[in-house]
Amino acid sequence: MKVLLTEDQLRKGIAQMAEKLRQHYAGRPLTVIGVMIGSIVLLADLVRLLDIPLRVELILARCCRGANRPGPLVVNFDLLSSDVRDRDVLLVDDIFDTGNTIWELIPQLDELGPASVRTAVLLRKQGRCQVPVQPDFVAFDIPDAFVVGYGLDYRDMYRNLPYIAALEPHEMSGEIG
Repeated sequence: MKVLLTEDQLRKGIAQMAEKLRQHYAGRPLTVIGVMIGSIVLLADLVRLLDIPLRVELILARCCRGANRPGPLVVNFDLLSSDVRDRDVLLVDDIFDTGNTIWELIPQLDELGPASVRTAVLLRKQGRCQVPVQPDFVAFDIPDAFVVGYGLDYRDMYRNLPYIAALEPHEMSGEIG
C-alpha cells in the first residue's frame, strides 16, 4: 500500500474546497446530499467547515455487480427526509472515476425540482472519465490507481484509514476479512 494523500493533505484540500463552496453559495441555503457509503467521512468533515445555512441528506447509490463487471446503478432516494424543491443542492461523492454515478444521479435529482445541482468530490481519477460531465468542485486529482481510505474501501476494508492509499495488485488478489 502506498500513501497518496496524508491526513494533513486531506485536511488542507477539504478546507480549500469548503472555502470555494462558501464563496460559491455566499450564504444561500444549501442542501448537501452525500452519496453513501464512501462519501460519509468527507461529508462529515466538509459540513463542519461550511458556515452557511445547510441541510444534510443522504442517498444510497450502488452498482449491482454482474459476474465480471459492474451492472446498472441502483439509487435509493428513500433516505431523503426533506424536500429539495427550489433549493440549491450539492451532491457529495467520494471519487469521480468513470463519472457514471454522477452522470446518472444528476438527472434523477433534477426531477425533484431543485434550484440547482452541483457536485463535489474528494478525488478525481485521471484518464478514466466516460461521460461528458466533470464535478464542479474537486479536492484532489489522483492517478489511475485503486485507492482506499477516508471512506473508500476494498471489500469493505480500509474505510477507516485517515489517509488515501493506493493498493498494489497483489494486495487485491487475496481474500480479505
